[in-house]
Amino acid sequence: MQAALRQRLCGARRALGGGSVVPRPRSLGPGSPAAPRCWSCGRGLPGAEGPPRFCPGCRALQPPAPRPDLFRLLQCDRAFRIDTDLLRRRFRSLQRALHPDRFGQRPPEEQRYSEQHSSLINKAYQTLLHPLSRGLYLLEVNGVEPAQETDCDADSEFLMEIMEINEKLAESKNEAILEEIETLIKVKQEELTKAVAAAFEQDDFQEAKKLLAKMKYFANLEDKLKNKKIPS
Repeated sequence: MQAALRQRLCGARRALGGGSVVPRPRSLGPGSPAAPRCWSCGRGLPGAEGPPRFCPGCRALQPPAPRPDLFRLLQCDRAFRIDTDLLRRRFRSLQRALHPDRFGQRPPEEQRYSEQHSSLINKAYQTLLHPLSRGLYLLEVNGVEPAQETDCDADSEFLMEIMEINEKLAESKNEAILEEIETLIKVKQEELTKAVAAAFEQDDFQEAKKLLAKMKYFANLEDKLKNKKIPS
């Protein structure tokens, strides 16, 4: 039983990129924060952010950071354009390595940390997978407050377009018209997604903020369309 457990945990460490040689942490200067230490054996831990880690000494799974960078957690560049196929593969690899079933025979602390990591990785994946939530998170990590609905009030032409689609959606019961609205929303979201990517690549966070606010309006229309298409 113990041999099988050790083998499963070794597999988990390999999935997380653990190696056989672990560098010793460098000493910190006066006034520097204390180096993180293993909750189980007290050994110093490397301080780099990234995927969940195991203690290099006792191999205990460590707790998640209080406010982890979701891009680093899933080993992605901090950018709006990402490889969603690669993101999906990394998500699945981490979820397999950290699934609570792998830690059923471990101490209660590790079981709890496994559950926390699993939940956090799922949140990170859902956040980075979708353009709107990924863009809003990218604003957050760059210290930019997301736009409020009132921030679009100056763009009267855009608001009129949203109102017209809303009214058409509310009144229509024709399947063909609903499909037409669905196609229109999809095209608009694709156009906005390209514009948001360009804004982030130019470090124009204020422009990205305005465009993401518009994407929110179309996301709300998408939700209303889905509810409209669900049979009552």
